[in-house]
Amino acid sequence: MKNNMKNKISKILLVLILGITLPLLSAYTKATPKTLYRVYLHGESIGLIESKIELEDYIDKKQNEIKKKFNVDKVYLPEDLDIEKEITFDNDISSVKKIYNKIKDISPFTIKGYAITIGAVDSQAVDGTEVKGKKQTIYVLDKKVFKDSIDNVVHSFVSETDYKNYANDTQEEIKDTGKRVDEIYIKNKITISKKNIPVDKTIYQDTNSLSRYLMFGTTKDQQKYTVQAGDTIEQISFNNKISTEEFLIANPEFTSENTLLYAGQTVTLGILKPQISVVEVDHVVFDEETNYQTETQYDNNKEVGYTEVKQAGVKGVTRKTQKVKKVNGATVSVTPVGNGEVLKEPINEVVIKGGKKSSYYGYGTVVATPGEWGWPATCSSISSPFGYRWGTLHDAIDIAGCGYGSNIFAAKDGIVVQSSYKYDNGEFITIDHGNGYYSLYAHLVSGSRRVKVGDYVVKGQVIGSMGRTGAATGVHVHFAIWRGYPYRGGTPLNPLAFY
Repeated sequence: MKNNMKNKISKILLVLILGITLPLLSAYTKATPKTLYRVYLHGESIGLIESKIELEDYIDKKQNEIKKKFNVDKVYLPEDLDIEKEITFDNDISSVKKIYNKIKDISPFTIKGYAITIGAVDSQAVDGTEVKGKKQTIYVLDKKVFKDSIDNVVHSFVSETDYKNYANDTQEEIKDTGKRVDEIYIKNKITISKKNIPVDKTIYQDTNSLSRYLMFGTTKDQQKYTVQAGDTIEQISFNNKISTEEFLIANPEFTSENTLLYAGQTVTLGILKPQISVVEVDHVVFDEETNYQTETQYDNNKEVGYTEVKQAGVKGVTRKTQKVKKVNGATVSVTPVGNGEVLKEPINEVVIKGGKKSSYYGYGTVVATPGEWGWPATCSSISSPFGYRWGTLHDAIDIAGCGYGSNIFAAKDGIVVQSSYKYDNGEFITIDHGNGYYSLYAHLVSGSRRVKVGDYVVKGQVIGSMGRTGAATGVHVHFAIWRGYPYRGGTPLNPLAFY
């Protein structure tokens, strides 16, 4: 009896123990933490998955269009998608398909390539205003595409022969006159890094498209023009606000601005907007003719108006050396090296003029015989010609290489109508020569102006000194000739047409 009672009590205790223990074991099983992966998009959680690799493989498998478009073997996670390992009790696990569907239309997937950062370089426009450079990043799949594109741009501004001889150190020594390239480099700081590139970025896959962008700032096709009978490269360029140099770069099949065109021919009219700054520094030795002076002697036995050349003038020759710096083919500075070597002294012209006044001429001073326009500087190197460059008209010629403080001369007799300072011209002088013609001289040395408004000047008279005041990148004189008052309704003319 006692044994039966003990058995019953034991059974009851066992049932009670199992009733308590089994729920505890079940709860413990449910509370065991798991290692999962939490997916974040734009910093916000979009679910838990069991395998990061499984999601990566699923994306790669589903994005065959991207592989075909970019000719790549693998597609990767979006740039702003983060997956972090997490030990959690959370059992709300998403499938990789569900996660894929959440992100596929929101954030672009990525492919492996290279991000190339091009540093900003400030520059000056043709009119002297400062152009702020911009830092930018471009993307390529193959570094060779970028390298070849850079080579194309450099060769557009530096002749292939010069570049090859410079790179191989095979330049010939300058014996008498000639040019030696001292430096060729890209001014922008360029960095290249390997990274996953979002497929919604512009990714350059071929050299031609990237070269076009680096030269013109766009990948769009440039404007076309059909040549008309009688057209020349110079006329087409000017009429479309580009320089002949820009025309030849956009149309590499032409080797010179003197190349003959034929009616019906199609040419490209691209305005250059280079995205990099290619710098070339040249050491140049050349022989320059030096002008002679004209000595005027008066013979009072001859009537006013009589002119006789007693001795013909002969120009001299001076051998000069300069450092010429170019950026993207445009000369930005010319620096003389030494004072030059005089090879032949000039012989002055001697002119006899009549000084006898008759009643026909009335009262007054001797009437000067009209002559050619005089050159305004002591040197003749033109660092920037008259014409369009990068869509802007350079309304003068820039004469450089004479040296800081060298004399500037009045190009012709006239009356000074401006002698002042302006932010772009710096110290400048404007002369009215009559008959609607004006000349302008800019970037003179501060305080060097020797004439004031109302002064009468004669051809060859020193009016100031060559400098770099105002918006000037180097020492030079900005020499302009206008038909009508400059910048007040007048028209700029090419000064070289007067010589």
